[in-house]
Amino acid sequence: MREPHDAIQITQNSWLQWHTVIVPRFEPFQALRYSETLPLNEVCSPPYDVLSDSDRLALAMRHQNNIVNLDMPVSDSGNPYDDAAHIMSNWIRDGVLTRDTAPSFTVYRMQFTDTTGKLRNVVGVIGALEVVDEGAGGVLPHERTTPKAKTDRLELTRATDANLSPVWGLSLASGLSELLLEPGEQLGSLVDTEGVIHSIERVTDTRRINEISSAIAAHPVVIADGHHRYAISRTYRDEVRARLGGSTSGAELTMTYINELIDEQLSVAAIHRLYENITYKDLAASLSPYFTISDAHPVDDATLSTMNKQGSLCLVSKSGFAHWLTPIASKFAGVRNLDSAYLEHALSNVPHDVRYQHGVSEVQHELRSTHATAAILIRPVSVSEIQRTANEGLLMPPKSTFFTPKLRTGFVIRELATR
Repeated sequence: MREPHDAIQITQNSWLQWHTVIVPRFEPFQALRYSETLPLNEVCSPPYDVLSDSDRLALAMRHQNNIVNLDMPVSDSGNPYDDAAHIMSNWIRDGVLTRDTAPSFTVYRMQFTDTTGKLRNVVGVIGALEVVDEGAGGVLPHERTTPKAKTDRLELTRATDANLSPVWGLSLASGLSELLLEPGEQLGSLVDTEGVIHSIERVTDTRRINEISSAIAAHPVVIADGHHRYAISRTYRDEVRARLGGSTSGAELTMTYINELIDEQLSVAAIHRLYENITYKDLAASLSPYFTISDAHPVDDATLSTMNKQGSLCLVSKSGFAHWLTPIASKFAGVRNLDSAYLEHALSNVPHDVRYQHGVSEVQHELRSTHATAAILIRPVSVSEIQRTANEGLLMPPKSTFFTPKLRTGFVIRELATR
């Protein structure tokens, strides 16, 4: 078996060409899954980081075994993480969760209609990806991360000794999608509130496992979503190494969904900006040297497509009126061709606070109900730009991309067995 951090030469991409790079292991694992008697629609949930408190409560009330009881634990006793571990143990004992008899990969398919009206079929695979040191290569960030309290996810991992939700990785392995077309053992499906069909299949065949593992492990993986979860996995791995005095535990890898980094397999939305501690007037004045500002209609269903057609961003006030922001090319010489980079450059010396929010209706709600004084709607990053970011080893500004549809939590749990 290949040793961790085996080095090979990659020649397919410009930045990687003729460079010796680190590539990560990607392995099957003995998955913990909901009993086939339980309805997946009732017990699975969106990822924790897109759920509000009210969302979490609604899911918990939908079914007593909903995954939010583990992934977003609440407790009257004061220690929700220990409670989550206790619940998980009880669910295993009572057969709510059952363990696969052999290591497997989980092929995960999503069928949906995108914002252009095109029917999309996206496929990826859930397995265990090697946890590598920061900066070591092999598993690469695609954007800078914002400071974020990591205590919650770390405490939950410590208590449950498990990966409850997957990191999302993008593979540079050409042909991975075709490799995943062969159907596996059907395990069930669900339809989410957006009409997306999520379905999963178990793969235990040794031939297919070796093909999938070898394809992914031959190329770097770019983290699309879950940078903080991956960082937590690194922290927990180091804690386990110190405790056990070795590096052979399940904490050496972390549960990851991986699909191919190509346009047909990715649907990317924008993460818009909400501003505080700066007035709308001052924000517009600060942007005026860098953008041509013109009147726009109030935000509606056509705003995003208009932005794409005319190459503009959209500045929105708390009261609802809006202005187009059209970048002045000469003002952004040397700046990445990204709306997030444009704003970061233009406002680099302007005192303000910024928050991030996906979805136009969600942005409008935040403007009405919070202290935000203005918002800027930005355009999605193209898949080709994400590919360039990976190939050239670049980093985008924080919160540049929002990958959709969001993976469901609860299809698969990975026990780490470090005790």
